[in-house]
Amino acid sequence: MRLLLSGKAKCNSHGQDSSYFLGLQAYEKNPYDQTRNPQGIIQMGLAENQLSLDLVESWLSENQDVAGFKSDGESIFRELALFQDYHGLPAFKKALVQFMAEIRGNKVSFDPKKIVLTAGATSANETLVFCLAKAGDTILIPTPYYPGFDRDLKWRTGAEIVPIHCTSSNDFKITARALQQAYQEAQNCNLKVKGVLVTNPSNPLGTTMTRAELDLLMDFIVEKQIHLVCDEIYSGTVFGSPNYTSIVEVLSKYEKAEVWDRVHVVYSLSKDLGLPGFRVGAIYTNNGSIIAAATKMSSFGLVSSQTQYFLSMLLSDKKFTRNYISENKKRLEKRHASLISGLQNAGISCLKSNAGLFSWVDMRHLLSSSTFEAEMELWEKIVYDVKLNISPGSSCHCSEPGWFRVCFANMAEETLEIAIRRIKAFVDV
Repeated sequence: MRLLLSGKAKCNSHGQDSSYFLGLQAYEKNPYDQTRNPQGIIQMGLAENQLSLDLVESWLSENQDVAGFKSDGESIFRELALFQDYHGLPAFKKALVQFMAEIRGNKVSFDPKKIVLTAGATSANETLVFCLAKAGDTILIPTPYYPGFDRDLKWRTGAEIVPIHCTSSNDFKITARALQQAYQEAQNCNLKVKGVLVTNPSNPLGTTMTRAELDLLMDFIVEKQIHLVCDEIYSGTVFGSPNYTSIVEVLSKYEKAEVWDRVHVVYSLSKDLGLPGFRVGAIYTNNGSIIAAATKMSSFGLVSSQTQYFLSMLLSDKKFTRNYISENKKRLEKRHASLISGLQNAGISCLKSNAGLFSWVDMRHLLSSSTFEAEMELWEKIVYDVKLNISPGSSCHCSEPGWFRVCFANMAEETLEIAIRRIKAFVDV
């Protein structure tokens, strides 16, 4: 039957064989449940924010007309059920850009006419690559990076990724030398570099980029005449210092120069608002051609009118957003501290971080040798024996074996305590 399928359907470039995805599959086969399966695998490989969902649920209980698709007491179900404009509902786009500005301390503003809605950040990133690159072109990404990018950016677009190798010697910060080396590596492979993509705050590091790093990136794309994509889907998860700086804030100093058309932001409500199931993502850009092309492409992955209506009402409630942003940061900071403290008691340290739903954990001292083979051996023990699904650094293309991403916001406090006891018992053996 495979003979009847297309090359795309038969190819193995999806990345599903990555240890990141294999860990998720292992969890699905044996998921931890406090009552039904207390010996199951605890999910620490999924970057979900479940810490503040009760705030959304509370708002919903107080605004039941919204859940019933009513406006001023009158049903608008028919209107929402029948109408779908791939440009997006104006009320939602306005509320979304205001929320984006509020998360960034209102130091920047966003024009709702420059935003394109997509079915999540996955779709937003892929759409941007479709707009920027053709098959065989390449995007530079600093390591370690989110394992899903190998699927999101490459599988259907045919584009390539060349890593910008960052190391623990400077806490994995981007350097001018690393940028130049990655660019030269792409050229040596006859790959045309179309842009740089970064996550800020970083997934998997849980750190925010410094102003110096952002200025360095801007200088680099100006010099090379390429694009910069900033995935800022964790911008609302910054819980500690230093303060967060968006690329849009940096861009303002260029006074609408030509480079404005080559800087693009990806955003989503999956992490900051904890709503990955709603599939709400966005591209923000000053480039009119990309807005037009991405809007056409968005017809393959629209955000439902019902979702847009609900979220337009939620995000327009400034009392809710103000309280949510503040309370969510407090809860993330507390949970992060619980993980760090528990791991320290087990003799395990982490990269100092101030954002995200995870920590970048240093287990190099637990390796049998300083190799990626030893990292995989340790990972398999932790997943199948200790029964904790964490993501090995190699799945994030880290150049040093022994680092792991550990998520902390997708579980109850009691579950995290059990996970910490399990890892401590493993280390103490």
